[in-house]
Amino acid sequence: MRITRPRGRTTALAALATLTFVAAACGDDNDSSTPATTAPAAAASPTTDMGSMDSTPMTDAGSAAMMAPTGAACGAVPASGEGSFDGMADDPAATAASNNPQLSTLVAAVTAAGLGDTLNSAGPFTIFAPINSAFEKIPKADLDKVLADKDLLTSILTYHVVAGKMSSADLAKAGTLTTVNGAELTIAKDGDALSIDDGAATVVCQDIPTANATVYLIDSVLMPPA
Repeated sequence: MRITRPRGRTTALAALATLTFVAAACGDDNDSSTPATTAPAAAASPTTDMGSMDSTPMTDAGSAAMMAPTGAACGAVPASGEGSFDGMADDPAATAASNNPQLSTLVAAVTAAGLGDTLNSAGPFTIFAPINSAFEKIPKADLDKVLADKDLLTSILTYHVVAGKMSSADLAKAGTLTTVNGAELTIAKDGDALSIDDGAATVVCQDIPTANATVYLIDSVLMPPA
């Protein structure tokens, strides 16, 4: 498949496929005091400087903390240890994700983009985290491009992050959210689950607390609009 500089959903999905090759690059981090990555945060830009949004959360952090994790994929989260819900709650987002076996490919992508330190900063954030099977949906034939384009990778990852801790009830009520990428995504209630961007992804485990964020596991990788 021929890949060009992404202007739409198809090319971006193709580019993301290479992320499945880098999952092995992310080692487990069982020390909750150590960030999940040592790569420096990506260079700040008007749409990717998450640190500049720390003082303007979209909602009160307490509303997210009141919700218990629920969803079809919650059962795959370890029952104990650093990767459990209790363990993740003690760590900032990047460190918490590194301890969750469902998020190894995402953590490798965050490492490649140099966003680990940023996601471990004060926040607060709401993070839509694609599980490993979300990356496996992308054809292997379209690998080998994204890591050469750090701007693309950063754009995609920051489309999964919103300033402020938000509960699932907050998200459903908001309907439309402005991401750290600068683009908007939409949220809709779909039965007991949340649907993102008109069904582009579904939340499979919601309201997961970390020390600086509320995390939502999703079943597909989200693409910023062209």
